[in-house]
Amino acid sequence: MALYDCSRRRLYLFVAVAGGFILLFYSSLVVHRDPASSSFDIPPIPIPERPIPPPLTKDPIPAPPPSSFEHGASEEPDEVVDHHPIARLMHDANLKVAHYEDNISKTFRETVAKYRTKYGRHPPPGFKEWYKFARKRNVYNIDDFEQVMDDLRPFWALQPSYLRNLGAHLWDDEKNGISGIHIRKKKIVKTTNEGWRIQTTAKMIQTFVKHLPDMDIAMNRLDQPRIIVPWEEMQGMLAKEQETRLFHPEALDSFTTDQQGLLDVRIKDPKSDNATREKYDFFNYSGKQYMDIAKLACPAESPANNASIPVTEADALYKLEDAGLVSNFNKSSDLCTIGPVVERKHGFLFTASTIIATHKLLPIFGECKVNVNSDILFPANMYYQRDARYEYSDKHDLNWEDKKSIMFWRGVTSGGVQMPDNWQTMHRQRLVQLLNGTQVALDNKDVTVLSEVPNTSEDEISPAVYEKHENFHPSQFAMKHTDVGFTDRWACVPNCSFYEDVFAHVKQVDLTDQFQYKYLIDVDGHSFSGRWRAFLYSKSLAFKATIFREWHDSRLFAWRHFVPVDNRYDDLYALLTYFIGYGKPPAQREDPSDDPNSNVYVPNHEREGKKIGSQGQEWARKVLRKEDMEVYMFRLLLEYARVCDDNRERIGYSGDGSELDKFDDQEAKSSSAGSRWGLGGIGALVGIGDG
Repeated sequence: MALYDCSRRRLYLFVAVAGGFILLFYSSLVVHRDPASSSFDIPPIPIPERPIPPPLTKDPIPAPPPSSFEHGASEEPDEVVDHHPIARLMHDANLKVAHYEDNISKTFRETVAKYRTKYGRHPPPGFKEWYKFARKRNVYNIDDFEQVMDDLRPFWALQPSYLRNLGAHLWDDEKNGISGIHIRKKKIVKTTNEGWRIQTTAKMIQTFVKHLPDMDIAMNRLDQPRIIVPWEEMQGMLAKEQETRLFHPEALDSFTTDQQGLLDVRIKDPKSDNATREKYDFFNYSGKQYMDIAKLACPAESPANNASIPVTEADALYKLEDAGLVSNFNKSSDLCTIGPVVERKHGFLFTASTIIATHKLLPIFGECKVNVNSDILFPANMYYQRDARYEYSDKHDLNWEDKKSIMFWRGVTSGGVQMPDNWQTMHRQRLVQLLNGTQVALDNKDVTVLSEVPNTSEDEISPAVYEKHENFHPSQFAMKHTDVGFTDRWACVPNCSFYEDVFAHVKQVDLTDQFQYKYLIDVDGHSFSGRWRAFLYSKSLAFKATIFREWHDSRLFAWRHFVPVDNRYDDLYALLTYFIGYGKPPAQREDPSDDPNSNVYVPNHEREGKKIGSQGQEWARKVLRKEDMEVYMFRLLLEYARVCDDNRERIGYSGDGSELDKFDDQEAKSSSAGSRWGLGGIGALVGIGDG
């Protein structure tokens, strides 16, 4: 009867998703971002919508057994039942992706209507040109630009002329670490405070600059983010933005020309420019406890501002109790939630080399930020430029079966200023110590894993369940299945001699050579890691631990495209033993045994690891292409240009989208089946056996 109920439940789920697809015109888009994890979520105008199918909570999740099918194959083996919590996390991620896909707009009409429904105003001028630009580049989801809208939302509370003045002159003092890009008459006519970052960004903008109005763009030159607006002040700004939402009956589909306050690009020396400058109120906070200023941007009831909230209660917001597996990836990087437990475990938070911050809302574009920052995100330059250190190459990307069953990491001791009394708790150093078999043996360290034990319940489907095992000795396992190390030591005070008896130098490994390993873990450096995109493009399984947010976060789903890791790394061995396997079932054990973990058994889940890696690779090649970065930047600058326009509430595209019907028809005919706008794949996401 239990088996019949599971089958019936899956059939019901399939019918519900299929029905939702048919009723596309009557559904609203709901993306997967966690509202509780961001201060900038945009409340949608209430409309009828089909709810996300609820995750199952009691019965075991169907999961296919190990298989030797080729990488990326769609055939599903016969299903078995797996009580491991990762099976449920994968299942729930599949449901989220299915819901993400089943509301994607397929025409300009739908895109415009959805925009108005979500944001309560007309799309900006130039939206029609942006749409055609995006569709010509085969953008997968034309509606998913939530990060753009979230980032720009508070700027509606500031006067356009004030924003233009800031954009024009923030670069003036080079010590503030800001560059400028200046666009006039459809061309980039000037860049200020030159460097590789500004050059790469300008190259990206060149692909669509002919559609942009005159504007000045201030770009962060530092690795670290800048803006921290206090919580109450930010809430007031968001409320003001809400009040500006309206549909002007005579909106003009063009930007205002000849606006005052833009940089006079004819002046070479900023000291000769007599224009009025605003106050930026930058302050240097390098090497200090970042949470002391970060918590100002958190609500009073959050763990960051309420010391009475126990760690276990904060953990429950984003982790499962068993082995600490991450169930909410957005929350796992939310400093308002995790700040108190990681403030001395991440270099950026207590010993950052460069923090030039401000509590004023300034229009500074940056490549990454933590959740309390108000920087405006754009696609990172190191993702866009062709640099062998960060660019994916399939030269040595082996098929899954040919890869080594090892977790691999190489890097330098970046992440903050290191001294003899602080390096032990920095994030990269903790990772290398934890995954070094010799080190954990010397430390006599125990970790937590989930071990399979016989099922004593009356459940006839699964013969076994998983229980927490808190005394796992990881040294022998690590020696066989991990390869981590530092290729160089730097950013030390007074020098790095204190590392000589701690970390041995390991040989640097080219990025493409790292793809011979099945498990690649990506962690932060001074800020975000530039290798993340390449890891996702590979056939390996990508693991991710970070406190930073990037432009693409709403497009990636933990447990569907990658494996999330807690920033304390207390879940790492539970994750590795799940995918690699450990020990023998009770009936096959030898007595006596020299294995210190002889009572631990974790079945091999290599097939699940291969599956997530394959899904991540396929997805990254749909949504993280350089074309996707160009489309994102184009949309961002259109939206930003409107916020900076004196007539911003009276401009925008007010049509119904019908003028692009012919264009949409032609594009639909020229595209191959399933290659555009998220078509196809829904059945595969939630079909039988996709646990």
